[in-house]
Amino acid sequence: MTDSHAPAAPHLLVVDDDADMLRLLTMRLTAAGYRVTAVASAEAALTQLHIERPQLVLSDVRLPGKDGLALFNEIRAQHPSLPVILLTAHGTIPDAVEATERGVFTYLTKPFDGKGLEGKIAQALSLSAPAHAAQRGSPEAWQHQIISRSSRMAEVLAEARMVAHSDASVLLRGESGTGKELLAQAIHQASARTAKPFIAVNCGAIPEALLESELFGHVKGAFTDAVTNHKGLFQAADGGTLLLDEIGDMPPALQVKLLRVLQERVVRPVGSSQSIPVDVRIISATHRDLDAAMADSEFRADLYYRLNVVTLTLPPLAERREDIPLLANHFLHKLAGKYGKRLSGFAPEALKALNTAAWPGNVRQLFNVVEQVCALSTTPLVPLALVQRALRSPSVQVLSFAEARQRFERDYLVGLLKLTDGNVADAARLADRNRTEFYRLMQKHGLTPGHFKADGAGSLLN
Repeated sequence: MTDSHAPAAPHLLVVDDDADMLRLLTMRLTAAGYRVTAVASAEAALTQLHIERPQLVLSDVRLPGKDGLALFNEIRAQHPSLPVILLTAHGTIPDAVEATERGVFTYLTKPFDGKGLEGKIAQALSLSAPAHAAQRGSPEAWQHQIISRSSRMAEVLAEARMVAHSDASVLLRGESGTGKELLAQAIHQASARTAKPFIAVNCGAIPEALLESELFGHVKGAFTDAVTNHKGLFQAADGGTLLLDEIGDMPPALQVKLLRVLQERVVRPVGSSQSIPVDVRIISATHRDLDAAMADSEFRADLYYRLNVVTLTLPPLAERREDIPLLANHFLHKLAGKYGKRLSGFAPEALKALNTAAWPGNVRQLFNVVEQVCALSTTPLVPLALVQRALRSPSVQVLSFAEARQRFERDYLVGLLKLTDGNVADAARLADRNRTEFYRLMQKHGLTPGHFKADGAGSLLN
């Protein structure tokens, strides 16, 4: 009985005028699990392409009538994303090499190794697979944001699902850009807390003087400009999950207070004498080596063991290369709407370039590269040259002018308030703006001058 949900076998079009070779290739590839259509000429191949588009074309170079290179040129004109592998005798190697520069996926010389051929076919199919065909069946709802068919990621997700059903604290390790926040969200979605809030805070991105107030809250009058009570993120996440991202950058003074919260399950807002019970599942994440940080007395061992009940490690993108084409196509289709582009995918050689790049910035860098090519592409199929250009340039996030101005404005205000110790009059004078306008700008960006005063900072950290 066949499984109606099993994925269809990939369809290959094989072209060779040697009847024995054609029969041998058909038998071998069928045994390897492919559906094979075999034809003896380029003309027959082009006719077949009009009937049904395969997922890959495997062709001999020497054919009667049009040769394999001419066939490739026509395929490239009509189906630019269709991968082509050429089989060549030694005399036609220079032509085949030239063809790879024009977009042939690869060429193999006769006699070729059968396993090598199957490996190249599998590689070509993985590079050209669309994102929606990435997994056998739709991904489960809890992990729907994680695009992967990597066995390494499958192991991590299996562990994540098991730990999600408990309330154990989880420490996510991995290089920057590997998707730690997405995994934390997936754990939350798979847990009994899914109906309650998921809140993420980057411990390294918030000024030290503000972090305690952001985490635990403050009461009216706790410091200058604390004009109302402020509920902290622990209270906001009550019943749900709190992700403490870049936990390795948390200041030592706050590590002590966080440990107390984890032990006692209560928070005490800055300036308050009352403790408030909280029910929060803690997930922490870091790209730092916390063992080294403990050895250097930069991270408390007792907090580490409290956070590190279960450790999950995300692999870098370079160790899950089978996911690169899936992620690239997923990001491309997602971003095409943002830029108002009709983009159908990447040229085969463009995908090859993505698949062989180093990716020190991991998935985040891949997203930025795809966003750059999406913003600049003028053709439905993203060409190799555009990908090479994006890979050569620093992978900075592509922001709109309004977003970039907003980010600069906030950073500029924070810098002035730090410089002037929270003195609005001095900060406004340095900015060449009147105080009313400066207060309006601070309000726009949610900045409180009291947080930047020396006495305010002291009250936050004592």
